[in-house]
Amino acid sequence: MRIVLLNIFLFTTTVIFAQVTQKSDSILPEKLEEVIVTGQINPQSVSKSVVEIKVISRKDIERQAGNTLADVLNTTLNLTITPNTSTGKSGVSLFGLDSQYFKVLIDNIPIINEEGVGNNTDLTLINLDDIERIEIVEGAMGVQYGSNAVSGIINIITKKSSRNDWDITAYVQEETVGSEYEWFDKGRHIQSLKVGHNFSENFYANAVYTRNDFAGFFNDRQGENYDVNDGLRGHEWLPKLQQNTKALLAYKKENFNLFYRFDYLNERIERYNETVDLNENAATATTNPSALDEIYTNNRLYHHVNGTGTIFKKIAYNVSVSYQEQTKDLERYTYRIRSGQQENIEEGEYQSRSAFFSRGTFSNIINTSKVNLQLGYELTNEKGSGSSLAIVIGPESNEVTQKLNNYDFFAASELQLTSRFSLRPGFRASFSNLFEAQYIGSLSAKQTLGDSWELRAILGSANRTPNYNELYTFFVDVNHNVQGNPALKPEKGYSAFLHIKKRSTLANSAIRLKNKLSFNYLGLQDRIELIVVNQSPLAFQYNNIDRFRAVGVFSENEIFYKNFKGQLGASVQGVSKVLDSNTQSNDDFLFNLQLNSNLAYTAPKWNTTFSVFFKHIGKQQQFVEKTNAEGNQEFVQGETEAYSWIDATINKSFFDGAFITTVGARNLFDVTQVNTTAFEGGAHNGPPTQISLGYGRSYFLKLTYNLSL
Repeated sequence: MRIVLLNIFLFTTTVIFAQVTQKSDSILPEKLEEVIVTGQINPQSVSKSVVEIKVISRKDIERQAGNTLADVLNTTLNLTITPNTSTGKSGVSLFGLDSQYFKVLIDNIPIINEEGVGNNTDLTLINLDDIERIEIVEGAMGVQYGSNAVSGIINIITKKSSRNDWDITAYVQEETVGSEYEWFDKGRHIQSLKVGHNFSENFYANAVYTRNDFAGFFNDRQGENYDVNDGLRGHEWLPKLQQNTKALLAYKKENFNLFYRFDYLNERIERYNETVDLNENAATATTNPSALDEIYTNNRLYHHVNGTGTIFKKIAYNVSVSYQEQTKDLERYTYRIRSGQQENIEEGEYQSRSAFFSRGTFSNIINTSKVNLQLGYELTNEKGSGSSLAIVIGPESNEVTQKLNNYDFFAASELQLTSRFSLRPGFRASFSNLFEAQYIGSLSAKQTLGDSWELRAILGSANRTPNYNELYTFFVDVNHNVQGNPALKPEKGYSAFLHIKKRSTLANSAIRLKNKLSFNYLGLQDRIELIVVNQSPLAFQYNNIDRFRAVGVFSENEIFYKNFKGQLGASVQGVSKVLDSNTQSNDDFLFNLQLNSNLAYTAPKWNTTFSVFFKHIGKQQQFVEKTNAEGNQEFVQGETEAYSWIDATINKSFFDGAFITTVGARNLFDVTQVNTTAFEGGAHNGPPTQISLGYGRSYFLKLTYNLSL
């Protein structure tokens, strides 16, 4: 039934393409497009880019009252975010590939995280208070952004200037967590202050501080001071406190721009053990309940210096140098519940990552009306110790520091073959201290038909280098044997996308339409998987054994009418996973439907905007390895239930935008968990498990004060 509905939707879109009245762009009362920088030889508008780019504007972020990147991307088409209640992190997938396969960048610089640089990023750790816009490219971008950009990239563009002498923004945001809220001990509490100042016409600076206190989700749990051993102590979702400090210094003069950006994040996650030791004293008939609790502390430092300008009044350069580090500390202690005392405290750093990164592009090397050539380099020196799979602190810890260095050189050229047809070939060579040299390429093409049709075809490749855990994990004791594999090869990824876009008008240009129909293919070879390498004693090791393919079609459509803006999207993606290419496993394509919508209406007399954000994830299927009735392993088809998510906000401004109030509700359908049989292991006919997606319907109020002088 859903496939039939999708066919009707796509057919309707095609009919709209054919029937609407064509108008010249020059007479459209349309706001000028934002200049984009992601994957471009020179900054340019979205319509002129050979690469297809999706832009989330600052206004979209504010309408959604999004504080972290996870808040904003939750309803994005083809992208699925899944929280992990046991770690406090948030997992994400794009076109069926998890976050190891796409890169998260800030101003074109990959951001460090527990697993390395750029990929596998926890989106809840990225604060958006100084963000100008978010640019998303779907498909392999290995030539421009190197390894791990297999399914796409997310580039966060920060604000670096202001038209005003002074800008001061302060806000508080209070949210319920499901039905739970108290002023301090329950709910979500956010405070932020941002100050920006133009010291002169050439020098600008700003600073931001944000505090985001998530008090956890109790549900039927009883919190830290519960002293009964019935499994109800602690939280269903772990409490965490994030504090983020940012600063920017920017200088510009004629054809030279320079900025320095600093970012410090501190995150504290508290895990209260559900098991309570009663410590009974038979002699006195008393108890002194205690529990073994843990506190995880993440610290991330980010430094970025960037310079742009021209050499010889011709060659445009853009050079960045960045140093980043992230550490994770663990504190374990015995908590005496009734007295509140902490005893037997163990503290240690069990995970550390640091990286020196530099990226430079030199454009207009050849710059004629037909040809533009860009050359570039990337340098990554990454160092790490510890593994999230083997948390050991104290005297038993025997961590070894390892290094991963990459030296990349790339070239891209835009060829304007005719006034309507352009090509963009690209090539990258990557050299590493651990792997053989890698060579990847890309070819993009753009064709315009008249003033309203745009066709883009993009072929790209990107490899995924093994992460630190896959290379160096060593977790061996009497109960475990899980080891990395330094002999792993990078996974080989490639993709093909075709985008058909059309701009149209109806009713004498009163209604404007933007329609896009896209087809995609992604593939992976030598995919890395943790497999059994010895049955007795049982031992696991990472190896290159898997394959992955994804095919799909998706459509994204926008309509503008007076003060109304609507966006509607639909996607059908088929994924084929070979769990072990050395065995007889099923490689059939399993399909999934996604729908999304974003509606906004502005009432000018009230200075108020009403917004609705909707996402539907259809039933998801996956082949998994399970034990049958005879005790043998076989591949069976598991399923995860469908669900829908909807948020709604009302945004009202007072006194020409000096005060802004945003009220809203998240997860109006009250989604908490979905059933799934798509997990490995267990019996063939075992009961389904549950995946936590949300903590129920919640409400928020955000009060913002803006002062511009």
